[in-house]
Amino acid sequence: MPNRLAAEKSPYLLQHAHNPVDWLPWGPEAFEKARTEDKPIFLSIGYSTCHWCHVMERESFEDEEIAELLNRYFVPVKVDREERPDVDRIYMTFVQATTGGGGWPMSVWLTPELKPFFGGTYFPPDNRYGRPGFKSVLESLARAWAMERDRINEASADVVSQLEKISRLEARAAVPDPGVLDSAFYGFRRSYDSRSGGFGGAPKFPRPAVHNFLVRYHHRTGNEEALEMTLFTLREMAKGGIHDHIGGGFHRYSVDERWFTPHFEKMLYDQAQLAISALEAYQITRDHLFAEIARDIFTYVLRDMTSPEGAFYSAEDADSVLDPAQPHVKGEGAFYVWSKAELSAALEPAALEWFCYAYGVRDDGNVRDDPHGEFRGRNILYQAHTAEETAARFDAAVEDVRAALENARAALLRARSRRVRPHLDDKIITAWNALMISAFAKGAQILNDASYERAARRAAEFIIGRMFDPQQKALLRRYRDGDASIPGFLDDYAFFIQALLDLYEADFVPERLLLASELANQMRVLFEDQEYGGFFSTRAGDSNLILRMKDDYDGAEPSGNSIAASVLIRLARIMDRAAFHRSAERALAAMGSRMSQTPTAAPQAMVALMEYLAPPRQIVIAGDSPELLGAVRRRFLPFVPVVRIDSDRTREALSRDMPAVGGMRPLNGRPAAYVCENFVCRLPVTEVAELEQLLK
Repeated sequence: MPNRLAAEKSPYLLQHAHNPVDWLPWGPEAFEKARTEDKPIFLSIGYSTCHWCHVMERESFEDEEIAELLNRYFVPVKVDREERPDVDRIYMTFVQATTGGGGWPMSVWLTPELKPFFGGTYFPPDNRYGRPGFKSVLESLARAWAMERDRINEASADVVSQLEKISRLEARAAVPDPGVLDSAFYGFRRSYDSRSGGFGGAPKFPRPAVHNFLVRYHHRTGNEEALEMTLFTLREMAKGGIHDHIGGGFHRYSVDERWFTPHFEKMLYDQAQLAISALEAYQITRDHLFAEIARDIFTYVLRDMTSPEGAFYSAEDADSVLDPAQPHVKGEGAFYVWSKAELSAALEPAALEWFCYAYGVRDDGNVRDDPHGEFRGRNILYQAHTAEETAARFDAAVEDVRAALENARAALLRARSRRVRPHLDDKIITAWNALMISAFAKGAQILNDASYERAARRAAEFIIGRMFDPQQKALLRRYRDGDASIPGFLDDYAFFIQALLDLYEADFVPERLLLASELANQMRVLFEDQEYGGFFSTRAGDSNLILRMKDDYDGAEPSGNSIAASVLIRLARIMDRAAFHRSAERALAAMGSRMSQTPTAAPQAMVALMEYLAPPRQIVIAGDSPELLGAVRRRFLPFVPVVRIDSDRTREALSRDMPAVGGMRPLNGRPAAYVCENFVCRLPVTEVAELEQLLK
């Protein structure tokens, strides 16, 4: 019989709807049950494409004996961390503070008042891997709840007090000194892996916020090393197994330091941010490799991660079916890896030999560090040799090899399409869609591809049409299966404002700017800490949360505070809004301690700081001139907004919020560019060469 998760929309919760555990979703019913029955809550948090979440479900939550313990002594509650990052953030902070680590599945035990008193991540059913068994943990905690209640209540109250201190961002006297930018650079320099790219050792995660910081630090200082760290990291990632060489896109992370063996899940937010990193690398270097990386990501997202209405799905699983005849038997990366026999069946003999050399294929498999034997006899494709090296090895023409490899990849994509695909998490998250809208909008500008502009526009229109209340100026967090729900969080607002600004610079529809300004006002009302500065992740008044947190860590996704500060500065400079500038300034001051004490934890906040420190600049194109616009888009100008006035209607729409544009018109009937600094504009120019000179 299904439990009460069967009525939910989250794919993760639905995966547990037929467990013998009497799961409840996060909410008043669960909390009232805990209070009425005087039981602690067992809170399990994960997401639908999480490998170890699947393992714990299979081992423990499907186990009748464990389910009986959970149902008898606890109120079991399931949360999808992607739907409810607010709940996840609170209890992940607790787990990290008390255990020194974190991850998913996350397992936390709470009092009926939602105060945590014990937590961890994955627990095997019995003692193994050096971890306590889940059954023994449940039995011990049930005894403690019965016999040591006062100690648990006292400890949990102290925990909440400590969490409040950890999560508090209090404004310093001023915005941090620019010296923190140098501290961040040298911090990343120390952790940089000069052999394989990336930062730190295994497991190695993409963290595009670091790329964002380094290329802007290079732009600000001229430091070539900052740029080269980013370029080399992107090249090495593109060569490695973390890159899906057949279908495009990037996997979540690499279990080794050289980007070879990935954890095979694919997340939308990774695709979006890595596409932007590649686009900016191309804009700076004009190296077509980086344009190819971005196009590869876009091709994957449009083919496999886009809904019929144009919005973007959340993720694809790491696990997939090994044998269609046994659909319940799944393996990590089964959809993506190849035996030599499978390659031989799909490719012509000549192409096979070239392909195997180029992509590191071995007859007996190429994965040497395989503790669980998951890849025995299989190959993870990676770029072992370039087309030029392959041509030299086989004494063939480079053009012939390059064409053969391209045809081979297409043939393998067709062959792979006949396999059972990994699970697709098809829920639509506003914040993640916003990141992807920004990526497609920047792709349209930098690669001059109208199809990317259409993709960005369709997704933005989906969010506005299905997940936005124009009367309340309110965003919702999640859409799935016809249902939009969960009030938006700070990152939904901040990221979507950023997306609207990026899309405006692609299609110059003035309503984008006006909506971005309205949402920025709403973001300040809902989330800004008027006393100490900065922004809470959640709005006030949610009795289901034990505290409001302010997130300032830029990890796999940038923090809402970092992006909020950036978009407010950007809007303030486009529309001359002093209130937006003050809010951004207070947010930067609130993040000052983090930037000063652990600068490498806040690369996107450093980007916002650089934007704040940069002289206010704007470029206005009066008239419709692809040539003048192209001259601007060819250059990496990270803190220079572009406005286009191509009609009287556009001028009228923008002049209320931007009075200065009323006087910016074509010159002698020819489109003109106005380059402005500190709200003073130079004489307009009509020639591309003149504009390029000004942009220097």
